[in-house]
Amino acid sequence: MFNSGFANFLWSMLVIYMIFIVIMMFIRIFSDIFTRENLSGWGKAGWMILILLFPIIGILIYVIVRPKNTEQDQRMMAEAKSVQSRIVGGSSVDDIAKAQDLLDRGAITQDEFNVLKAKALA
Repeated sequence: MFNSGFANFLWSMLVIYMIFIVIMMFIRIFSDIFTRENLSGWGKAGWMILILLFPIIGILIYVIVRPKNTEQDQRMMAEAKSVQSRIVGGSSVDDIAKAQDLLDRGAITQDEFNVLKAKALA
């Protein structure tokens, strides 16, 4: 198909890149499946079997069907924002105000608020 050594090199690089992308998709999807608190063991096993038997189709179905913005995701986002504001230079007062806002909106529980407040004051 290819007569040139350079064309073979480009084709090989494309194939290696695609293999790398597929492996990264597997790692990301599997880690998401295993960290889900709202999936039962059978649900996790079902997703794993589907993705292993039909890799591309299974990954696409999982990404489309996956529930968005679960409580776990909201907690992780609140924690990431807290850490980010601390790195950027936000004060502990700002962190506590943001945590209070999350508590008022019902995004976090009182215990989670207390944890965030303790981290902000530490």
